[in-house]
Amino acid sequence: MDSKPTRLLVVEDDPGLQRQLKWALDTYEVECASNRAEALAAVRRFEPPIVLQDLGLPPDPDGVEEGFATITEVLRIAPATKIIVVTGREGREHALRAIGLGAYDFCQKPVDTQVLSLIIDRARRIHELEEENRRLAGDSSMAIEGVIAASESMLKVCRLVQKLAPTQATVLLLGESGTGKERLAQGLHALGARAGQPMVAINCAAIPENLLESELFGYERGAFTGAVKQTKGKIEMADGGTLFLDEIGDMPLALQAKLLRFLQERVIERVGGRELIQVDVRIIAATHRDLKAAIGEKTFREDLFYRISEVAVLIPPLRERGSDAVLIANYLLQQACKRHGKPALKLGPDAISAIENYPWPGNVRELENKVNAAAIMAEGKLVTAEDLTLDAEAAEGEAGILPLREVRQRAETAAVQRALAITSGNISKAAELLGVTRPTLYDLLGRTGAAPK
Repeated sequence: MDSKPTRLLVVEDDPGLQRQLKWALDTYEVECASNRAEALAAVRRFEPPIVLQDLGLPPDPDGVEEGFATITEVLRIAPATKIIVVTGREGREHALRAIGLGAYDFCQKPVDTQVLSLIIDRARRIHELEEENRRLAGDSSMAIEGVIAASESMLKVCRLVQKLAPTQATVLLLGESGTGKERLAQGLHALGARAGQPMVAINCAAIPENLLESELFGYERGAFTGAVKQTKGKIEMADGGTLFLDEIGDMPLALQAKLLRFLQERVIERVGGRELIQVDVRIIAATHRDLKAAIGEKTFREDLFYRISEVAVLIPPLRERGSDAVLIANYLLQQACKRHGKPALKLGPDAISAIENYPWPGNVRELENKVNAAAIMAEGKLVTAEDLTLDAEAAEGEAGILPLREVRQRAETAAVQRALAITSGNISKAAELLGVTRPTLYDLLGRTGAAPK
């Protein structure tokens, strides 16, 4: 069954142009308004995700500029609405002012309905992504704090974590650096029976080998130079709760034997001590390394591997999570704005495109770094790809070899976008620049999804 068409509000005082747009945009459920009062009434009644508005509305009797006032009022009533303004060829300054007030994009007269359809379709897509982000943020069924997921691969991981949390199973979290292993470990603890007890984490790769044993097991006074008092280790501190062994694949081989003994017998001896201390903890481990390869290379014990991986959870990298990157970026952007005391920002169309195309070798951690910097650097209300320090070249930097069809499509998209940018969206001039006919360019626009920036 076909999904219901997207509702679109056209704010235009010319009845003829209203009819023309309604006919040209027949894939949408179009409502029309002739002035600000009608527009605001339609927004309240129909809640359209997209508003197409003529900036040239005549001023009201009090001399108020209707076009700009309508933008302000619509966004006050429905802040998530994507407003696309229509302006004359000499009205670029007015269009930029409208965007400064919060409009999503603009289109110049005479309106090219092919290009306009592409702009509207992208606005619809961004609105849907933002709606999904808000839904996930308020969905109580997504009970893993700090984890945003819409892709099936990551939702499967979340469901598995929720299923494992109430048990006492030892869980091994596998995934690239920056995929959120620690967040999921915190979720396993928070949703389990030990939630009221401590969760103690130790990064096995961050502590020098000669100190890691005393950090884990503790030490007695006088056990070594500088041991001036008896000190509990991380394992003992986690008694009754959860011990998170991050980057366990980097644990020295000699220490792996002592950890294995603890996992088997649940007793420890502090360094320099003889007393056997009973400890009750749940173990969660994580690593970005291939432990089976490490077993083959004799750098990780096979018997320890089976002890720490009663259940193994493989976390997909961000590049394999579809639209999750945009959803996470939206969430991180709002958090960064609050943290830096800046007004709320939104991701611009080019920023969303760059986020979707970039391979994110550093995963969520890299995304958070770039979004945080962009929140500081952004000058308008929209974060751009430049603010994120992402561009077409960077987006393909580590993506590997692509199918020729995809390479060709990316090249065509880039060329069309560049031509449209150079000609300020003039289809005839862009076609001439590219050496193709107008119908061919329209075909390219339809296939590549390119649109004037």
